[in-house]
Amino acid sequence: MSAGAARVRRTSTRLADGRELIYFDDSEPYVSGAATRRLDDPRPLPDRFADVVDEDGTARPVTAPEMRYDVLTGEWVPMAAHRMNRTFLPSAETNPLAPARPGAAYSDGEIPATDYDVVVFENRFPSLVAVPGVPDEVRYLDGEPLWPTRPAAGRCEVICFSPDPAGSLAGVGTRRMRTVIEAWADRTARLGALDGVEQVFCFENRGKEIGVTLHHPHGQIYAYPYLTPRTATMLRQARAHRERTGRNLLRDVLEAELRSGRRVVAESEHWAAYVPAAARWPVEVHVAPRRDVPDLPALTDPERSDLARLYLRVLQAGDRFFTWPEDSPRAGEPIPLPYVAGWHQAPVREGRDDLRLHLQLFSVLRAPGKLKYLAGSESGMGAWVSDTTPERIADRWRDVMADDVKEPGA
Repeated sequence: MSAGAARVRRTSTRLADGRELIYFDDSEPYVSGAATRRLDDPRPLPDRFADVVDEDGTARPVTAPEMRYDVLTGEWVPMAAHRMNRTFLPSAETNPLAPARPGAAYSDGEIPATDYDVVVFENRFPSLVAVPGVPDEVRYLDGEPLWPTRPAAGRCEVICFSPDPAGSLAGVGTRRMRTVIEAWADRTARLGALDGVEQVFCFENRGKEIGVTLHHPHGQIYAYPYLTPRTATMLRQARAHRERTGRNLLRDVLEAELRSGRRVVAESEHWAAYVPAAARWPVEVHVAPRRDVPDLPALTDPERSDLARLYLRVLQAGDRFFTWPEDSPRAGEPIPLPYVAGWHQAPVREGRDDLRLHLQLFSVLRAPGKLKYLAGSESGMGAWVSDTTPERIADRWRDVMADDVKEPGA
């Protein structure tokens, strides 16, 4: 159980195919240990690393996912062909993220318990996975040195924020949000300790416009065996800035935004939320700690509690950002914001002093019923064109930002 104000009990088990599942409980009788969530998984699933039997009866070792190096960009590209068959928009009766129904025959859901607070488990269709016995070695496609390949030996996890399929992270309340933060910090620390992992990314995709294939409130946690392009670019910029000034770039960005105040949308004792000066998306906001912190595990207990409140304020404001127009049958009703929200953390080993923890939340929705499409300039050349200005985005965030969190049932 974690120390401090957050009382969260962590209980780990294994699913039928060998994947890890972890309950993070903040409610009784589970948080005290007086009771335990269901730990066995009765599904008749084969071990995920067992040999694969072909149609002719021949057994062959399971194929490890691969990633290939793009020499034109310097980026690793995982090849996850098996994800073509992953679960896609299941019915309520077959939702794999919902808790098991009491008294019902066990379906192919991922969570054995009939209720949970927050739960994390290894993805059944991972983009990155370390297969036992497969060495993390560089080979060359077709024997050509221009085309290095490696096993995509990382880890992908799913985090369920609520047992309510119709809920959202914005509606879980401050206590449960605090538990989510504990889970993020726990997974960042533990995944970062795995051999070969270079960085950990906790993120949430929300809404059909984003491409979500499961509408249950959940996020994901990726442990990459390489530095992602975004992180590598920020690290390069941060190092160049330190060479010129001797200062931390992300610290200077936060201080400049606070001095200006023009794009600051919310502040608390330990955190600030602002629209970045060069925001790309039609809706975007960053949330950063006032103290220099490399990652989520480094946050103090007061910083985590303060973050739970501020982050919920941001999420709830996002769901008020757009409303249906007057000529709509739903005129004036708020539109739930489709978004991607991800935690930028310092890598496990490289750049610990140069990069700084911050959240980026953005949406492709630019107006009710209208999306920001990545057309030729953005998709083909990576040359961004914004449809608005950061100042207009910030003005709207301030218009919809409440002073406090709306708790469940209020």
